[in-house]
Formats: sequence, C-alpha cells, structure tokens
Amino acid sequence: MGVTILRLLLLSFIVLFPSLSFAHGFGGSGEENVKRSDFPDGFLFGTGTSSYQVEGAYLEDGKGLSNWDVFAHIPGNIVNNDNGDVADDHYHRFLEDIDLIHSLGTNAHRLSISWSRILPRGRFGEVNPSGIKFYNKIIDNLLSKGIEPFVTLHHQDLPQELQDRYQSWLSSQMQEDFVYFAEICFKNFGDRVKYWATINEPNLSADFSYLKGLYPPGHCSAPFGNCSEGNSDVEPLIVMHNMLLAHAKAVRLYRELFQPTQGGSIGIVTYSSIYEPLRDDEADRQAVSRALAFNIAWVLDPLIHGDYPQEMCHYLGSSLPSFSLEEVEYVKGSIDFIGINHYETLYIKDCIYSACPSGYDHPIRGFIYTTGERDGVPIGERTAIPSFFIVPRGMEKIVDYIKERYNNSPMFVTENAFCESSYP
Repeated sequence: MGVTILRLLLLSFIVLFPSLSFAHGFGGSGEENVKRSDFPDGFLFGTGTSSYQVEGAYLEDGKGLSNWDVFAHIPGNIVNNDNGDVADDHYHRFLEDIDLIHSLGTNAHRLSISWSRILPRGRFGEVNPSGIKFYNKIIDNLLSKGIEPFVTLHHQDLPQELQDRYQSWLSSQMQEDFVYFAEICFKNFGDRVKYWATINEPNLSADFSYLKGLYPPGHCSAPFGNCSEGNSDVEPLIVMHNMLLAHAKAVRLYRELFQPTQGGSIGIVTYSSIYEPLRDDEADRQAVSRALAFNIAWVLDPLIHGDYPQEMCHYLGSSLPSFSLEEVEYVKGSIDFIGINHYETLYIKDCIYSACPSGYDHPIRGFIYTTGERDGVPIGERTAIPSFFIVPRGMEKIVDYIKERYNNSPMFVTENAFCESSYP
C-alpha cells in the first residue's frame, strides 16, 4: 500500500453504542441526511490502522522480524509479491498522518502495537526502548489534538521467534508470552490509554491462518487449501482456545494491577459478519443460527457466558477444547466491552440436509455454505472485494444480535468500511 491508500483507510469509523438500540432503520428507500449532531454526547467517531499494514520500517530501530515479515517475503504468498517493508511509511510520517486524522474532525483513533517492535524476540529477549518511544510519541500526539487512542495489543503480527520456537498460537506457551507483552504495554502506555483491545479478530485469524492457510503461518489441509502442513479440522480450534485464554489472563492482570489506578477498560474485537437464509425454509434459518455461533459466539460466548456455544459443542464434540473449572473462573466475564468489525452480510445455505461444495460439509464450518447471491442477484451493491457487498441493514442486525445475546454489553464498532472499485 502506498501513502495515498492510508488516506482512505483513515475514513473507517469507531463508534460507541452504550446500551444503544437503533432508533431508525438503515437501508430504506429514502435517503437520510445524517448529521453529527444527531448522535448523543459521548458518541465517538474515529479512524483506524494496524501496525503491519501501515508502519513499514520493518527492521529499523531494533525491531525484530514478525511472522508477517517472513510470510510476505516468501514468493507467491502475497499478490504481486507485495510486502509491508515500507507500507504507508507511518513509522516516519506519523505526525503528518495524525494531522490528517485531526483534519477529519474525529475524536478517536484505533492503532495496534507491533509486538516485534516492543519485544523483538518475545520474552526471550530484551524490551526495545525505541519501540516504546515510538508508541509514546503517537499516543502523546493523538492526545494533544483531542483524539482518544484505542490500542489493540495483537493485530495478527507477532515475533517470528515465537513461531520458530513453539509454533506460536498452537502452543499454550503463547499465553504467557502474550501476558508478558501486555504487561509491558500496560506499564508504559496505560497512564494515557483508556481503551484496550487484547486481540483483533481471533476468529478471522484462526480461519485465515489455520483453516485456509492464507495468513501466516500458512497452515491448512484439504479440501480447504493446499499447504505444506496443518490440519484445518483441528488447528483453528486449538488456536482460538489459546487466544481466549491469553486474552483472559491479560485481562485478569490488567484488572488486578493496572485498572484500579489507570481507570481504563479492556475488551476484544471480533470479526462480525451477519447472515440471512438463502431459502425460506427452516433448515436455512437454523443454518443462520449455526453460522453466528461458529463465528461470533465462538469468540464471545466463553468470555461472557464461560463456555463455547452449544451449537459448536454439539457438532464438534471432543474436537472442541474445554475449559477447566479454574479457567472458567477468569475467562467468564473477561471483557468490559465488545469490539465489532463488520464488513459483510451474506446468505447462508444449510449443508446438513442439502448438498454443498466440498469443505462446507465439514463440522469445522458448521455445515453451512455462504454466498453473496440469490438466483444471480447480489445481496447488496458490489464492491471491489467479491465477498463484500454494501448491505446497510447488516449493521443494525449485527448490533441487535450482539445486544440480545450478550445482555446489552457496551460495544464499539471498531471497523466498518468498504472497498471501492478503483484506487487513486
């Protein structure tokens, strides 16, 4: 991505729904003129970036190799063999970028911290003071312009050494590494950061990294992909389990040692698609419920209710890891807010009673098939990404679903955008 693309990324929104239900439907036939004054006091509008996608400077000032650095440098892994070595050059141009954010009139900015910039070798090496200094400068400059920093600890990039030593999230050792990293961030930035997200989209990471093999470390198995290693039916479940336990342990640490004096809040961000039945029958309506359970509730049910959703337990059986009684005590209730990344609304077809393409008839997928079209008609206006359609009603539906399932918990829409068909 060039610097020009950064200007587009900064148009994403962060909004807060404190026990809020939509007063007006979205996607109606009439076009409404929405003004900022229509929203209540305390409603946050913001922008968002993530470290690997914007920073560049991939080996400058003591930063270590990340999993994405290594993965992107393997020919064929990324379209056009692109990489994030320079990206938007945010590492050198962050002051200019913060000026751009400020010019939009927003009052919040979401960023992630590069784990390998803070701890080049994880807990097996020293803290990198240049990395601490870099994020201190970003946080201070945001605050000086009246912009609230929302900080994500882990947005997919991690020190490559942790992958080399014990295969990162496939190992329970990763839980302690994450807590070690989180504590350093809380100590150095928590006096000014009041909104923390532990992990960004663990459900998407498990899917793309360990089921489809499209993200590092590129694990998958047939029929989901053609990778040199991996087990798509099992590894995503192990990875998610370790991520949830790592999250919960970091939250316990924050609440015990930092939250009482720093006064912040902490949550997790989930990739939150919404679904509609492809056909007007009970099988597809049940498939919609399974799809939501196997994606959103996979992340949030344990953190709020203390266990995986019943739909997953029923269809996955002993393949699904379990929480010990001790783990349930600190996993349950381990979020102050829910972060929602919403990009897509899709049709769902049942694959228990209907024939589906290979892979969709596996338990790991919940026996569901997703599509953006019904009888050749797209579910919404097409975008440059084939699976993304503009479906405004989807935002209302996802907020209502999470509100109802999770007892009206506070939520932030931490990402929402669409990709245009052409670029500058």
